[in-house]
Amino acid sequence: MPDLDPSDPLIAVREENRIRLLESQGEWNHRLEAIRSDRRRARAPLDPDFSEQAVQRQNDPTLDALDERGRAALSAIRAALSRIEAGNYGWCVACGAPIALERLRAEPTADHCMGCSR
Repeated sequence: MPDLDPSDPLIAVREENRIRLLESQGEWNHRLEAIRSDRRRARAPLDPDFSEQAVQRQNDPTLDALDERGRAALSAIRAALSRIEAGNYGWCVACGAPIALERLRAEPTADHCMGCSR
């Protein structure tokens, strides 16, 4: 990984993406807390009637899937923020080649170049 020239466009993309990632992290944390609240039945406890409970539990698999997706997104965001902090953001974790700026702009959590992601 070469030292970056201050005029290197990666520096600007890295800072833009750091801000985007932090915002995304906050949004996902908020969403996950809402999902956990719904799963705990914080707003509406389960009805004592089993048939009503079946209706109330209807969305549980969807909430579980959303929770899993959110946790995966947060993990990718944290990894990207760690790479930014470590100074190796923008470089493929598999082969060490630079990741295209267009790819980083489109997917700030990208950690593989196009060749390695195939």
